[in-house]
Amino acid sequence: MLDVVVVGAGPNGLTAAAELARRGFSVALFEAKDTVGGGARTEELTLPGFRHDPCSAAHPLGVNSPAFRALPLERYGLEWLHSELAMAHPFPDGSAAVLSRSVAETAASFGPRDAGAYRRLVEPFLPKWDALVRDFMSLPLTALPRDPVTLARFGLVGLAPSTWLTRRFHDEKARTLFAGLVAHVMAPLGGFATGAVGLVFALAAHARGWPVVRGGSQAISDALAAYLKDLGGAIHTDYEVKRLDDLPPARAYVFDTSPTALARIAGLGRFYERYRYGAGVYKIDYALDGPVPWTADEARRATTVQIGADSAEIGAALRAASREGRPPRKPFMITVQPGVVDPTRAPAGQQVFWAYAHVPNGWSGDLTDTMERQLERFAPGFRDRVLARAIAGPAELAARNANYVGGDIGTGAASGLQLLLRPRLSLSPYSTPHPAVFICSSATPPGPGVHGMSGHNAAKAVWRRLRQQQP
Repeated sequence: MLDVVVVGAGPNGLTAAAELARRGFSVALFEAKDTVGGGARTEELTLPGFRHDPCSAAHPLGVNSPAFRALPLERYGLEWLHSELAMAHPFPDGSAAVLSRSVAETAASFGPRDAGAYRRLVEPFLPKWDALVRDFMSLPLTALPRDPVTLARFGLVGLAPSTWLTRRFHDEKARTLFAGLVAHVMAPLGGFATGAVGLVFALAAHARGWPVVRGGSQAISDALAAYLKDLGGAIHTDYEVKRLDDLPPARAYVFDTSPTALARIAGLGRFYERYRYGAGVYKIDYALDGPVPWTADEARRATTVQIGADSAEIGAALRAASREGRPPRKPFMITVQPGVVDPTRAPAGQQVFWAYAHVPNGWSGDLTDTMERQLERFAPGFRDRVLARAIAGPAELAARNANYVGGDIGTGAASGLQLLLRPRLSLSPYSTPHPAVFICSSATPPGPGVHGMSGHNAAKAVWRRLRQQQP
C-alpha cells in the first residue's frame, strides 16, 4: 500500500507530492492530461516556434513562494527572468505608472502628490517581507505566525476594501495601478480584504520582482516533476480519475481539483454546495511579427502590462463580469510579453503575447474585437503586428483544465469571506469528511496563483494525520 496518492499534477499537486516524498512517504501522482502542469504549461498554440503559456505566464507569487524557495528547483532547470520594470500600467495619453523593484522609482511614477503616500504604505512591511509572506500564505492554522505583530499591522491595513486604501492617493495614476493589482484575482474593488490583495502584489514585486520563466511556465512544473521523481515518487499521466476506486490503495489521497470534482469523486455529497465560482476569463495568445507598439516607453520595458484607462474603468469591468452578468465594454486586461527578456519563446525578431479579460462565468460570446480595440488605445497599430491568434473563452479554458469551472482560473471566487476562508469555513480547510481524503488546489488557502503554497500547506496536514496513525 502506498502512503499517499495525489490526483492532479498542477503546481499545488506537484508541490504536495514532492513535500511528502521528501519526508520519506511513498507517493504516486495521477494526472488526466498527457503532461504535468495544470495552470503552469507551455505549448505551441499558434504557429511553429511560438511557445505560449495557456494560463499563468508571469510569477510574482512564484518567485516569492516559501514553498518553491525551499525546494531545489533551479537545479532542475527553473530560471526566473526579470525585465527592467516589473510591471507597467500605461495610460491613453502615452504616460505610464510602473511597479519596479525600487520603491522610489515606483513612487516617482505616480507624481509628487502621491509619492510619499505610497512609500509610507509599503516601506514599513518590506524589511519583514519574508516573515510576512510566510505567515500570510500559511494561514490558517498550518503554522504559528513568525511575526504576529507585523501580520496584525498588515491586517489592519489590508482587510479594508482597496477603495478605502487608495483614498490616501490624490491622483489617478496610483489609484489605477493599485486597482489593476487587485483585479488580478478578479475581485470587485470594494470587496473585503481587497486592500491586502493589491498590497501583496506590490510588496512581492518590490521584494523579488515580477518574473517570467525561461522557456515558459512549463519549466516550473517540469522542475517539480523531476525533483519528485528523484525522490522516488511516481507520476502517471493520461489517467483520469472518476471515483476513488480508480486509484490504488493508499493511506491518504490528496486532490489538486476543484471542490466540485472532489465531492463527485470521493462521494462527499453536498459538502461543498455553498462554494462559489467566480468570473471567467477570455484569453488570447498572439504570435506577433515584432514587439507590441506601446505608446508608453515604460510598457516596452516590462514583461507584464496592465490595461485600463483609470480605476473607474477597471471597477466597471470587474462589476460587469462578476455581478452584472455581461462582458465589459472596455475590458481590464492583464497582458504578458515574455520576449522582452526571453528570446527563446519565438523566432528571431518575433514575439508571443498573452492577454486576458474578465467575462461572466460560463460566458460563450466573442470578445476578440473588444479586446483588440482596447489594446489599440494604448498600442496603436497592434493589429498590424498579429500573425496568428489562439482564442480561449470560458468553455475552452474549462476543457483544457477541469479546475477552471466556467472559465474561473482561480478555481473559486476570490471575493467576500471566500477570499480568505476557502473552500469553506474550517480550521482545517485541507481536510474533508473522509478521514483519508484531502484537497490542495487553489480552492484552498492562500488561493489562486502559481506558488505551490496550497499544496505545501495541505502536505503538512497530511503529514500530521499520517504521523498520528503510526503506532
